[in-house]
Amino acid sequence: MGGAAFSGFVTAFSVILAIGAQNAFVLRQGLLRRHVFLLCLLCAVSDAVLIIAGVIGFGAVVTIYPALPRAMAWGGALFLIGYGVLRLRAAWLGDYRMVLSGASGGLGATLAVAAAFTWLNPHVYLDTLGLIGAVSTQYPDVPEKTAFAIGAVASSFTFFFSLGYGARLLAPLMQSARAWRVLDVLIGAVMLALAVGLLLQA
Repeated sequence: MGGAAFSGFVTAFSVILAIGAQNAFVLRQGLLRRHVFLLCLLCAVSDAVLIIAGVIGFGAVVTIYPALPRAMAWGGALFLIGYGVLRLRAAWLGDYRMVLSGASGGLGATLAVAAAFTWLNPHVYLDTLGLIGAVSTQYPDVPEKTAFAIGAVASSFTFFFSLGYGARLLAPLMQSARAWRVLDVLIGAVMLALAVGLLLQA
């Protein structure tokens, strides 16, 4: 079962590692050092739910509702465009006094945005329900399948908490408005690129 758990950990880590909207948001909040624990917990628990659903076989839902991926793609793309425009607007205005003082949005707003990045992103479903769920099928026995799921969930928790709390290592580089402007431009560009990708696939 150790091999199955390791396989689950590596598979999930390789999937989550790709730069995406959710990761960029966690990184930004980690740099601000605001609501990091609950944010990372929300992202990890959400991933855990999706990973477990994928291992159990939730992919059958897509077969029953074939229009679901398209609807999710449009919804996710609209959200990404909105957030990407907000980040580019912030970079254009260049007013980072509150950010440099350590201020950020409230806890409720932060968790709501994180939830939207997670549950409105079709790629999350493809990665967890599709890819991770597909890899888990090589373990037909329940104990090994369970070990695979535990390894994948552990990988998600490890990644998000490492990203959220590890971001503070970049804090010395983020002491100027110019650095935050560059970060927001990069995040905005990533969001818009992901949105375009979703619309092209829809």
